[in-house]
Amino acid sequence: MHSTVEFLTQTQFPALRRRAVDTLQLNLGYLCNQSCTHCHVNAGPKRTELMSLETINTVIALLDSGQIKLLDLTGGAPEMNPHFKYLVTEARKRGVDVIDRCNLTILDEPGYEDMAEFLAQQGVKVTASLPCYLEDNVDRQRGKGVFDASIRGLQKLNALGYGTTLELNLVFNPQGAALPPPQEALEADYKQVLGEKFGIVFNHLFTITNMPIARFGSTLISKGQFTTYMDLLKSAYKPENLQSVMCRTLISIDWQGHLFDCDFNQQLGMPMRDGQGKAMHVTALALKAAEGLPIVVGDHCYGCTAGQGSSCGGALAA
Repeated sequence: MHSTVEFLTQTQFPALRRRAVDTLQLNLGYLCNQSCTHCHVNAGPKRTELMSLETINTVIALLDSGQIKLLDLTGGAPEMNPHFKYLVTEARKRGVDVIDRCNLTILDEPGYEDMAEFLAQQGVKVTASLPCYLEDNVDRQRGKGVFDASIRGLQKLNALGYGTTLELNLVFNPQGAALPPPQEALEADYKQVLGEKFGIVFNHLFTITNMPIARFGSTLISKGQFTTYMDLLKSAYKPENLQSVMCRTLISIDWQGHLFDCDFNQQLGMPMRDGQGKAMHVTALALKAAEGLPIVVGDHCYGCTAGQGSSCGGALAA
């Protein structure tokens, strides 16, 4: 696989500093029941990296400060971490909102049949990846049968109150080297098609720009499209999106407890740094001291600021 790190670290992207941290995003490991072409963490069924109970307990201790309002759980399939339910339960006891970034098909896997019920009981917000509302497009990107399994997962969540009394959001990623279409219009299309065909309801659709890193970045290089895609991101750059990029209030924590300014920097090996320029670890994290620290940027940051902007919560601008 081609690495894109060397093409991204030299950049003219504007300098940024973080504000007060209110969100922790945890990558609970790279183990996943799927292997998707756009996956920026190269997750899959053969990955063995999983966040330990010791690191999870360190994160839980941070929640006791009361500063963290949102715990955003990613993977891989985060539910495949053996300590997932324990972490969610402890966070909810402390009044912290939890997002589970669910691929939907995990809800159909043996051993996870009760996962949807657990999420509903804990009041977890589900952000579910569904790259298209058409079966052929989804199966081409994620594997044969993934669309049908995703629909079953959504119907299971709907039956538990997700999309009505519990929050359910869907995520769209473009299939190629293009920016996402306008989020609002695409959300309307998703709601119409999924509602009419399958009776599915959800709250919002998040459009997320594909980052030129990991599997997707390697594919761009193999196809000779890397430079063209970077030119597209830079030409669509909007400085007003700098005010609401997610890295200003979020800290990303990898499965080993290392700190990053975002999930993408995590995959590029570009760690968050303290006032002396040293890489940081969760065991030494002081949330108040993180405010005002410089954010490590690279050319991939144009992906978050191009067009409508892009974050883990979808477009930054209407």
